[in-house]
Amino acid sequence: MDHMGTAPAGTTVDALTSDGGIVAIRPVRPGDRNGLAAMFRHASADSLRLRFFAAPSETSLDAEVERLCRPETTRHLTMLAVEGDDLVGVASCESGDEASERAEFSLFVADQHHGRGIGTLLLEHLAARARRAGIQELTGEILPANRDMLRVAHDLSVPTWTRFDDGIFDIGLDTGADERAYTALDRRDRVSERASLRALLSPASIAVVGAGHRPGGVGHETACALREYGFGGPLYVVNRSGAQVAGLAARRRVADLPAPIDLLVVAVPADDVAGVLEQGAQIGVRAAVVLSAGFGEAGEEGRQLQHDLVRLARRHGIRLVGPNCLGIVNTDPRVRMNASFAPSVPASGGLAVAAQSGAVGVALLDDATRAGYGISSFVSLGNKADVSGNDLIAYWYDDPATQAIALYLESFGNPRKFARTVRALGRRKPVLALKSGRSASGRRAGASHTAAAAAPDATVDALFAQAGVIRPEDLGEMTDAARMLTGQPLPAGERLVVVGNAGGLNVLASDAAEAAGLTVPALSARLRERLQAVTKGAASTDNPIDLGAGAPAAAFAAAAEAVAGSGEADMLLLVVIGTRSNDPAGIVRALGEVVDRYPALTAAAVVVGAGELADRLGKRGAPVYGLPERAVRALSAASRYAAWRREPLGARPRLTGVRETRARAAVGEGLTAGAGWQPFERTAAILTAYGIALEPAATAMTAEEATEAAERIGCPVVVKSADPDLVHKTDVGGVRVGLTGPDEVRGAFDQVAAVGRPGSGVLVQKQITEPVELVAGVAHDPLFGSVVLLGLGGVHTDILGDTALRLVPMTDLDAGRMWRGLRGAPLLTGYRGSAAVDTAALEEFLLRVGRLAEDFPEIAELDLNPVLAGPGGVVAVDAKLRLAPIGAEPDSALRVLRAADA
Repeated sequence: MDHMGTAPAGTTVDALTSDGGIVAIRPVRPGDRNGLAAMFRHASADSLRLRFFAAPSETSLDAEVERLCRPETTRHLTMLAVEGDDLVGVASCESGDEASERAEFSLFVADQHHGRGIGTLLLEHLAARARRAGIQELTGEILPANRDMLRVAHDLSVPTWTRFDDGIFDIGLDTGADERAYTALDRRDRVSERASLRALLSPASIAVVGAGHRPGGVGHETACALREYGFGGPLYVVNRSGAQVAGLAARRRVADLPAPIDLLVVAVPADDVAGVLEQGAQIGVRAAVVLSAGFGEAGEEGRQLQHDLVRLARRHGIRLVGPNCLGIVNTDPRVRMNASFAPSVPASGGLAVAAQSGAVGVALLDDATRAGYGISSFVSLGNKADVSGNDLIAYWYDDPATQAIALYLESFGNPRKFARTVRALGRRKPVLALKSGRSASGRRAGASHTAAAAAPDATVDALFAQAGVIRPEDLGEMTDAARMLTGQPLPAGERLVVVGNAGGLNVLASDAAEAAGLTVPALSARLRERLQAVTKGAASTDNPIDLGAGAPAAAFAAAAEAVAGSGEADMLLLVVIGTRSNDPAGIVRALGEVVDRYPALTAAAVVVGAGELADRLGKRGAPVYGLPERAVRALSAASRYAAWRREPLGARPRLTGVRETRARAAVGEGLTAGAGWQPFERTAAILTAYGIALEPAATAMTAEEATEAAERIGCPVVVKSADPDLVHKTDVGGVRVGLTGPDEVRGAFDQVAAVGRPGSGVLVQKQITEPVELVAGVAHDPLFGSVVLLGLGGVHTDILGDTALRLVPMTDLDAGRMWRGLRGAPLLTGYRGSAAVDTAALEEFLLRVGRLAEDFPEIAELDLNPVLAGPGGVVAVDAKLRLAPIGAEPDSALRVLRAADA
């Protein structure tokens, strides 16, 4: 549930109901007494009987309100659902035993709001908070007649059980989440998102507010664009004069518009936008596109204005695009909506576009127009105050008009939800994401090896790799890949065959292909003989095939046909150079007929020296590029995406022996003691509770204690500083290795102890060796969540930078992909006769680290360096762990706001 329970107590979560409405979910406050009493007072007798198992008296209802309004503890938790100013549901859990991992829950939803999924949302948020409080299971009782509550239990994303006994259903909710829970949650989110965004992307009626009579103004031009593009529903303008614009009926105020209006397009000064939305709510407006600038991009005052605008929209159930955006487009013939002031709108097609930058959005629209592949819908996100890429991904998941998605992102509102939703979408449709911020100036330096390696850009790469997102290097590469992935078949493998009449360009294409991870295989003797027969005079019949500049259209087409039908190519690249002695137009026509006969074969063309001949090849519209490198990079993107689609997704691993309660107690002690870097004993307690192998160490405060410990452990030993704040111990002389006797241990004590803070002492540890030294760890980011790292250890960590990253939650296949993705992976499998590492043990080690990071976002940094890996298993020799209180982090709902903002 995207750490729904990680937000601090008192925060408010805005969540979508199944019908697309917005409810605020938060703990009950003392000031809610009257609202709760009114909710129970207005409930039907039947609803009260089903909740309380009998008709409650006023005294018992008053007692229930007082119970709900009691101050929260770890044994008494509450969640309230509020829509606008109305209290619409409440859930709570109680446990009288501080040591118990169970609590009894209750739930009540106002009569008129049944069937909207509010009860499900309340219980899921309650379960997440209960989990953070150490409660493993919520239990309750339901009367058989309470079908609504039974349906809620069935719809929950958390694991549940039911049992019928003595005329009552007992129900239990596991407060943890498994793979089925995430799948159910995301499926329900997609339904809610489509309902929520329907008024935005497929409105029945639109009004443009701020559409003046003078051409050139944003409001005026947007109103004209809507009219010219052919929006078929009622369309109005609002301006001060009440004068028509482009023949459209006008009103002076939003409140004067005929209700209902689905969508408001707003182009008024920033200070006036809130008033426009307030009036819009009165006539049933469900969505707004705010073109106006002067909000979050305009400094502190603008940020506050934007914050207040979002809260206003949420209170009235209005979804908001922008502010400071270019607008939105839907090319569906049934909608025909161009609510933007973009200079042009491409034809209807299969690419959906969301761009945080208006300029980038214009560039993508322009390329779609010139290249002719068209778009399904376009959303300029602007400041992304409400509607985000995550929302649109959920909407486009089931959109039949959308075949591929292109995203330009400058920031992530909720990377954890993005990773899950886009991975599900990627199994259906390719997603391209151009993320800015690759430069070194955007990176942070961490206090540990792990934190330093998990820089923001590396974390984005890890996120995209796990989710199957294609990350182009630049805008040009993005548009090239979009053309390849919209309406074209995916490659069945990595084999590329080049057929062309330009030897030099053929070679450049081959070089680019191998650099991009594709193979340019030699052709079979049988295929070469066939090519020789149909071309008669080709300069080369091996791959790349050079037909010569003078090759006629028939020979070119015959060669392409031979390759396409041979089964030796997963991708076909056709390179055409036009000269005064050949017929490039005839060649392109002939090749188009060939690719149309092989609709399952991925194909592209490069046409040079033929002017503006064609942007697409054949009726199927295979893309045509101006340079071989551009075509090859696009083919490579398609090949990588297809390979990711062929891979199994993996599942949540089943890990035995995890003692979460024990780890939670140790984490709680550490936070109470002031957080920061933890002493070795506490670090060891947390790691071993999750079955993470850590070599034992004895703490010694004097030289005599150190020698005694060495005698118990058995030499050789390692002596290292026990100062928890000393991160890079080796760099400052805080580690002595290979100590073989009491005198050496005694001599090392003074030197090592002096490096740390006075009174820290030293750690004495058995010195062990294994064939491979690794580094593993965790870095937590408030936006991205926790990132797990694996790399070569020792000096290799900093010098080679050979690391692999994965965001949590990790699947059972992620750990294997991590070590196989290292450049040093051969060292783990018996390089040049060395002993092979137990890679199964390494994978379990990483999965346990990942589960620990998933369950405890309070672990800000965990540095396991070195981790020794060999045939006998894997063990961490040194461990550094830093705890930090968690703040208001992203979750699976729309947005999390601090309690003071609610």
